Amino acid sequence: MFYTFSRSVVCLVILCLSVFSESRAQGIPPDSLHNWNISGSGALNFSQVSLSNWAAGGQNSVSVLGTANLYANYKKGTNTWENVLSLTYGTVKLQGQRVRKSDDRFELNLKYGRNASTDWYYTAQLNLKTQLTPTYTVTRDTLLSDFFSPAAVLASLGMDYKPTPVLSVFISPFTGKFTIVKRQVLADQGLFGVAPAEKDMLGNPIIGTGSHIRKEFGGYVNIRFKKEVLTNVTLQSKLDLFSNYLKNAKNVDMNWENLVGFKVNKFISASLFAHLIYDDDVKIDVDRDGDNIKDGRGARLQFKETLGIGISYKFE
Repeated sequence: MFYTFSRSVVCLVILCLSVFSESRAQGIPPDSLHNWNISGSGALNFSQVSLSNWAAGGQNSVSVLGTANLYANYKKGTNTWENVLSLTYGTVKLQGQRVRKSDDRFELNLKYGRNASTDWYYTAQLNLKTQLTPTYTVTRDTLLSDFFSPAAVLASLGMDYKPTPVLSVFISPFTGKFTIVKRQVLADQGLFGVAPAEKDMLGNPIIGTGSHIRKEFGGYVNIRFKKEVLTNVTLQSKLDLFSNYLKNAKNVDMNWENLVGFKVNKFISASLFAHLIYDDDVKIDVDRDGDNIKDGRGARLQFKETLGIGISYKFE
C-alpha cells in the first residue's frame, strides 16, 4: 500500500510540474496555472564517524537524512488555496549493527481561505500526519509503529489571521481530530490512545477487538512563522494546540516544530530541527521509582532534535 501510495504522489507531482512547464514554454499561461505558485526544496544530510585505535572508545557510524518540501499555492481575487507536502526519512548504521531508521515523517496540509477583511480569512483546513515505513525495536522482533499506525487527521473550520507574510494564526472552534491505528497488533495494545482489545473472563485480551480509530472534537489553534532572522539564517516555527471538548478539555495537546536553516552557499546548507509533542492520551513506558526499570505507563513530554549539514536545492 505504501509503495502504491508513494508512486501515486510522485507521479502526480511530476505531472503537475510537466504541465506547468509545457504551458510556460508554449507561451500559453492558462488562468488556472497563472494564479499558481509552485515551489519546493530538498536536502540530503550526511554524518560519519570513523575510529581507529581510539583510546577513549566509541563506534563507527554512518547516517543519512533526507527532507523534501513541495508547495503549491493558489490565489485569485478573494480566494486562496495553500498545499504543502513534507517528507523526511533518515537511516543510521552503527558498527556491528543493522541499518536502523532514525527519522520518518509524512505530512500533508491543505488550506482553503476566502478573504473576510484586510487580514482575516474564512478558512477550512485538512491536515494529515503519519510515517512511511515500519519501526521496530533494536532486535527487530517487536513492531512499534507503521504507515497509518498511527496517523493523525485534523479537519477544521475557522478564521485565519495573516497580518504579515511571515505570520499566520489559524483559530478553529470546530475541529475534528482522528487518530488512526491501521495495524491490528498495535490497536490491540491500545497504543497511541485508541481503545485496547477487549478481555475475556480470565482477563486475557481478545485478539482483533482493539479499536482502529479515536475520535475527538474540540478547538484548535495553529500558528506558523517563517522569516530570515539573520543573513542566510531562516527560522520556521509551527505550533499546534488542540483541546478536546468531550473529555478533559483543560488537557491541551501540543505539537511544536522549530527549524533553523543555515545557508552556506547555493548548494550547501545546515539545519537544526527541534520537535516537542504532548498528548495526554498517548501513554509511554515510564520509570516511576527511579530504579531504571519501566514499571508503568503515562503521558510525557516527547522531544526530538536533529542537526545536519549537507546538500540542498530549491526551485520556484
